[in-house]
Amino acid sequence: MVVRNKARLVAQGFCQKEGIDSEETFASVARLEAIRILLAFAASKGFKLQQMDVKSAFLNRFIEEEVYERQPPGFESARFPDQVYKLRKALYGLKQAPWVWYARLKSFLLKSGFVMGSVDKTLFLLSRGSDTQIVQIYVDDIIFSGSSHALVSNFAEQMNRKFEMSLMGELQFFLELWGGGGPKGISRDDWLILYLTATRPDIQFAVCLCVRYQASPRTSHHQAVKRIFRYLKFTPKLGLWYSSGSSLSLRGFSDADHAGCRIDRKSTSGTCQFLGTSLVSWSSRKQASVALSTTEAEYLLLPLLWMKATLSDFGLRFGKIPLLVDSTSVISVAKNLILHSRTKHIDVRFHFLRDHYVKGDIDLVHVVSENQLVDIFTKPLEFGTFVRLR
Repeated sequence: MVVRNKARLVAQGFCQKEGIDSEETFASVARLEAIRILLAFAASKGFKLQQMDVKSAFLNRFIEEEVYERQPPGFESARFPDQVYKLRKALYGLKQAPWVWYARLKSFLLKSGFVMGSVDKTLFLLSRGSDTQIVQIYVDDIIFSGSSHALVSNFAEQMNRKFEMSLMGELQFFLELWGGGGPKGISRDDWLILYLTATRPDIQFAVCLCVRYQASPRTSHHQAVKRIFRYLKFTPKLGLWYSSGSSLSLRGFSDADHAGCRIDRKSTSGTCQFLGTSLVSWSSRKQASVALSTTEAEYLLLPLLWMKATLSDFGLRFGKIPLLVDSTSVISVAKNLILHSRTKHIDVRFHFLRDHYVKGDIDLVHVVSENQLVDIFTKPLEFGTFVRLR
C-alpha cells in the first residue's frame, strides 16, 4: 500500500523587506460581523447559501516583485546546488500572497459585472433585472447566494472554469460557524441556526472575566474556568436563530457595570446589535480607563453606524436607528446640548454619540433594566434571569 504525504513549499516571508521584494501586502478580509449580516440577510430573503473553496488560491497570479527562494532541504539540485529559485507566482508564506490573490479575484469579479461594496470590500453584488446575487470572500473561502438559481449556477460554472474550485454545495461549515436546518416538520428554508464554540455570545462575558486574571490566577479563577466548561458541556446545541420571517430593521442595546472590577475598578461594557430578530454582533470588554460615574461608563457609541453603512451595500436604507439603554442620565447628556461642570470630565471622544444624535443617525430609547439584554454581557446574574435573557 502506497501512502502519499501531501506537502507544500512555503516561503519564509519574514525574511522579506519592504521596497525590495515586497510592496503592497494588505488584503481585505471579511469581518465575522459582516458574515453574520450576510447570513441574516440571506435567511430573511429565503436565499440558499452555497460554499466553495479555491484550490491553491495563492498560485493563481504572477507576482511583480523579484523574489528568490532557497532550494528546500532534501530537494537540492545535484546539477545546480548553489543556485536559487526565482518565484513567478505568489507562493504560500509570502507577505504579498494574500493581496495578490485578492487583487486577482477582485479583478475577475468586477469584469464579470459585480459591484464591490463601498464599505465591505470583500462583498460583491450582481444585479440582473429584478434578480440579485451576493458573493462574500474570506481569503480562499467563498460563500454566495442569490434570488435566481440560474445566476448562482452560472457563477459556480464561471469560477470553476477560471480557477480550480471545490464546490461544497449548501453552506455547512464556515470559519467557526456551523449552519444547519430546522427540526423535523420545519423546512430548511424556514430558518438557519448557527452553533458557535469559543465565540458564543452567552459565554463571551465569562471568558472576558477570566482573561483579566491570567497574569495572577488563583483557585477561584480556576473554578470559574471549570464552570465555563461545565456550561459548555450541557449546552452544546445552543445557537443563533436566523429566521426567514425576520424583518431587516436594525437596533442595538448598550450597557456597562460601573467599576465592576474589584482590583482596578474599571467597568465592563456590553453591546449587541440585531438585524430584525437575528443577533449579528456583540461585544463584552473591559474599558481602558476608570469611569468616574455610571453615566461616563455607559456613554459609548455602538458599532451601529458601521453596520448601517455596511447594510447600505445590500441596498438597505435606515433612518434613525434605535439605541436601547437603561440609563436615563446617558440619554439626557446626549440630548442636552449644554455642557456643564458635571459632564465636562467626560472625554471629548465620547461626545461622538451626541453628534450623531443631533445629525439624526441614531435615536436613544430608554429600556427598563429587566429587558436590558446586554446585562448578560456585563454582570453576573441569577439563573432565571440569565436563562431568560439568553
